[in-house]
Amino acid sequence: MKERKKKKGNYLSLRINIMFFVIFLLFSVLIFRLGMVQIVFGEDYKREIERTVEVPVTTPVPRGKIYDANGKLIVGNNPQKAITYTRSHAVTQKEMIETAKLLAKLIKKDSEEDLKAITQRDRQDFWIIENPELALKKIKEEDKDRLTAQELSKAEYDKQIYDMTRERITEEELNSFSKEELEVLAIFREMSSSIALTPHPIKNKNVEEKEFAIVSENLHVLPGVDTTVDWDRFNAFKDEDGNVTLGSVLGKITTSKEGLPSDMLEYYEARGYSRNDRVGKSYLEMQYEDVLQGQKQIIKNHTDKTGNLIKTEIVRDGKAGKDLVLTTDIEFQQEVEKIIQKRLGNMRASQYYMDRAFVSVMNPKTGEILAMAGKQYVKDKETNKTEINDYALGNMNTSYSMGSTVKGATVLAGYQTGVIQQNTYLYDSPLHFKGTQVKRSWNTSGFGSINELYALRRSSNVYMFLIAMKIGGQPQYVAKAPLSINKIEGINELRRNFNQFGLGVKTGIDLPGEHAGYGGDQIPPEPGKVLDFAIGQYDTYTPLQLVQYISTIANGGYRIQPHIVKEIREPNYENDELGPVYQEIKPTVLNKVDMKDQWINNVKEGFRQVVNHNQGTAYSSIKNKQYKIAGKTGTAQALYDGPLGGHPMLWNLTFAGYAPYDDPEIALSVVVPWASTDKTHINLDIADEVFKAYFDLKEKRAKGDAAKENEEISGDGTE
Repeated sequence: MKERKKKKGNYLSLRINIMFFVIFLLFSVLIFRLGMVQIVFGEDYKREIERTVEVPVTTPVPRGKIYDANGKLIVGNNPQKAITYTRSHAVTQKEMIETAKLLAKLIKKDSEEDLKAITQRDRQDFWIIENPELALKKIKEEDKDRLTAQELSKAEYDKQIYDMTRERITEEELNSFSKEELEVLAIFREMSSSIALTPHPIKNKNVEEKEFAIVSENLHVLPGVDTTVDWDRFNAFKDEDGNVTLGSVLGKITTSKEGLPSDMLEYYEARGYSRNDRVGKSYLEMQYEDVLQGQKQIIKNHTDKTGNLIKTEIVRDGKAGKDLVLTTDIEFQQEVEKIIQKRLGNMRASQYYMDRAFVSVMNPKTGEILAMAGKQYVKDKETNKTEINDYALGNMNTSYSMGSTVKGATVLAGYQTGVIQQNTYLYDSPLHFKGTQVKRSWNTSGFGSINELYALRRSSNVYMFLIAMKIGGQPQYVAKAPLSINKIEGINELRRNFNQFGLGVKTGIDLPGEHAGYGGDQIPPEPGKVLDFAIGQYDTYTPLQLVQYISTIANGGYRIQPHIVKEIREPNYENDELGPVYQEIKPTVLNKVDMKDQWINNVKEGFRQVVNHNQGTAYSSIKNKQYKIAGKTGTAQALYDGPLGGHPMLWNLTFAGYAPYDDPEIALSVVVPWASTDKTHINLDIADEVFKAYFDLKEKRAKGDAAKENEEISGDGTE
């Protein structure tokens, strides 16, 4: 018995010893591993823990300015104080709300615009964050069971729960926020919509000095918040009604809230833009975005592995956008706009449909747009009041039948095709074709036997009809016989010649959205429409095409590309003067018309007679003949297709001209659509006043320069 107990005791002792030995081995291994971690791999692990992530971030710089041809500032930037927020990767919604609550005590963010920007979704999200316990009660156990039975992924399950919670928040709960809470929400929504590590404006309008100062003093308790200087775009020239001079052509930029346009998001992001960057969204601001935007400052943010911001460093200094110098003289532009507004306003009482007028003015030798003006009467849908708005863009994106102004191109097409020679006489009398209405000139009995100069001076329709017939393959008119021209060959040949002058093709102006007009790809349903084409009553053209056409004739046959930007300049940081020239926009010849110089000179003589011969159609209306004006009048019957009801037949009143006729420096087109009569001369009255405004301004500046020069000479003498 004793021997059995002794054996049992020895057995237990052995097991305990084995257990202690195993424990000893385990501790030895553990100590060894700890030693390896601390001694061998310690530095590596330490570096891994302290490792930072470098994230480059771009910050915007002031946009380039826009000046007129004489260096007057048209569009600039007003510096303004701004409060921004930079969201880190690691920040939570709760932390952002806490920061928003602190910030709401320091700034005002409760304007009508701020509160209106808060959406129902914003309210729902904010309510859930602020009322977590009540939000949980919105979901019943059966809801959870039903979703669980669908075997959804965790992400989809959580989304379904969240959406269900949002939908069950009552209107009373959503409208229960106090004004103070809505102000916090307005700040929070800006914070949460920001892109990580990219400064986002919380408030950049009407930031008071006190707000700016107190936020600056409390940045240490406002993580991510900063105070900085932003900019706001402004237009220097406005009329008494608040309309911006040349406004529609200058274009607009997006706001920081709009950011990059959704349809061009990939395009801009590939070029280093941030989503909340302001960019040009229309016309000049959009066309020259790459130039105006400037070189953005690049800041490198250093974050730890969890996304906390450790430090920032400037990698590249920012540089303001380059400045644009326009070809347009803003003072002349204002005068042209006043002329249009006055003349159009005077016609409103008697002309129900006449709601717009356009003037394009160009240097025929360089293509520089000296003025591009348009006005349109529009009824405000809310107030029901009629207002007159800037419609300069209508010069390039609306088109009309131009009437007789195109007859110079018709005569030149006749020369080019050989169907007439210089001083060719044709008989102008009413044309009676079988099965069609009679076609005649405005002088219903006809002008008799006339040559092309007389036809231009008196604006003969029949002379142009006979040219079109010959081009279409019918050499002689036969009374009461069918019109037997080849309408396809006839219209194509005429269009080809018209295109050489810019009629029916885009002018190539440096603005987006230009129209080419209508009709260029259509074959007339009947041959008689080919004859109508020859007098400007089939295809439609833009006012800008019309001025390019008359410029091409004025300069001897060179179709010049119109441009509204004259120079690109480097920004000047020292003062308000223009910086050095970065790029000069030189004249671009699109084509030389396939015509003899003597043909073009003959048509120019016809245009001179239109204004200066006592039989000319513009003789009595163009008063300022001292400027040596040449040009061509036009009236075209056209079906009304404007904003008012009905489709009556109305008249488009046009004029295209240039001066001085012996050395042209200004060419213009005037287009006034939809007059109820062709007896009014609003087109010629506008043209006459625009020519006078141009030369008066030129004379005034010449006198001013002479006086300044004399003053400098006198000053030098006294020294």
